[in-house]
Amino acid sequence: MSDSETEAAGRTAERAPARPRIPTRFLVLALIFVITVVNYADRSSLSITGSSLQADLGFSTVQLGYIFSAFSWAYVIAQLPGGMLLDLFGARRVYAFSLVLWTLVTLAVSFVGLITTPVLVAVTVIFVLRLLLGAFESPAFPANARVATAWFPTAERGRATAIFNSAQYFATALFAPIMGWITHEFGWRWVFVMLGVLGFALAALWLRWMDSPRNHPRVSPEEFEKIRSGGGIVDLDAPKGGGAAPVQERAPLNAATFRQIFAARALWGVYLSQYAVNALTYFFITWFPVYLVQGRGLSLLEVGFVAALPAVCGFGGGLLGGFLSDGMLRRGYSLTAARKVPSVVGMLLATSIGLCNLTDSSVLIVALMTLAFFGKGIGALGWAITTDIAPPQASSFVAATMNAFGNAAGIVTPIVIGYTVQATGSFTVALWFVAAHGLLALVGFAVMGPIKRITFDAA
Repeated sequence: MSDSETEAAGRTAERAPARPRIPTRFLVLALIFVITVVNYADRSSLSITGSSLQADLGFSTVQLGYIFSAFSWAYVIAQLPGGMLLDLFGARRVYAFSLVLWTLVTLAVSFVGLITTPVLVAVTVIFVLRLLLGAFESPAFPANARVATAWFPTAERGRATAIFNSAQYFATALFAPIMGWITHEFGWRWVFVMLGVLGFALAALWLRWMDSPRNHPRVSPEEFEKIRSGGGIVDLDAPKGGGAAPVQERAPLNAATFRQIFAARALWGVYLSQYAVNALTYFFITWFPVYLVQGRGLSLLEVGFVAALPAVCGFGGGLLGGFLSDGMLRRGYSLTAARKVPSVVGMLLATSIGLCNLTDSSVLIVALMTLAFFGKGIGALGWAITTDIAPPQASSFVAATMNAFGNAAGIVTPIVIGYTVQATGSFTVALWFVAAHGLLALVGFAVMGPIKRITFDAA
């Protein structure tokens, strides 16, 4: 090639547009989405393996209900210390430590009953392991909210929180058929082995790649400014020293702080609505597959695929709710309207689960369950609302408090359903109980009042 041709080629290369670069915040969101998918696969693994495990180890229906609820007992109790740890040490370190520990506990379930074990001992061991799983997973969703607060401007945060929140539906859609097939072909123990391998791989990836927006080497100055100027709290997890901006000031967790947090009407509305939303979630990730086996007579292999249908629509509804909310904001609607309108419409649709009691058609029942879960997905904007209203000085503590109240439903719902099914011999009362929570969520939205960020008075 001649010098003139080389020079021309160089000029052409200079004029050629650069390849579009995926913003780093979207890769961060993809990572927490994948981790949350595995997180929910871990906590819902017993819903698919429950019938097989129950038959293998000899559990009663009530014992299985208590085992289903064990996760939430510890998950709720550990929320507040988990949130405090996040505010003290940041999401990167706490999330990594949490992920390793919950993966170890998940893997340990595969060893229960390998040697002949009395039923009561097996129940106790699995109950304790599920308690530990709940404790170790407790920082996960507050950490997701903290990452979204730091990495996303306000106008994108509804979509961001909807995406990581929709991972719970995607987890069921993806893993229910896989876990059903593995249980059918190889036995329930291998489900927990698979989840253990995935968890350790994700922990290594998180530690190697994750950082704060200010310090992440992949973040361009333009992206950083877009996040910062749009309301992202970019220094929420910035380390002290090293020339970086100071760490976000944290409120002292004293009596005055607690009074201000728990006196906020908006937060009590969030607590109540999140409890109601999670009641539907816990029905689907605990008793729904058992209902299909015991109440509708489906095989375990069929259940894995049927259980995925509501989850797929829940995933779509979750994304739709977040995109609708952010779209309303861009069109000039108030933050209150943008968050509440999709929430109210979605939770009204969720009450359709009660209509399953009015038909014997399995096809229609699955269709109604799918509609209910789709509506629940649209209405599940609690995490977006929390990131909108939480004071930055105690953002993770407030998120953890919301998650604690919300996941109290994981204690109540599995136990109530276990007792009602054993007492009545059917799921009729249980389905009305779950449907009523769609209306309870509307009460929470009314209590919430206008959505705006809470500010602390000087202590």
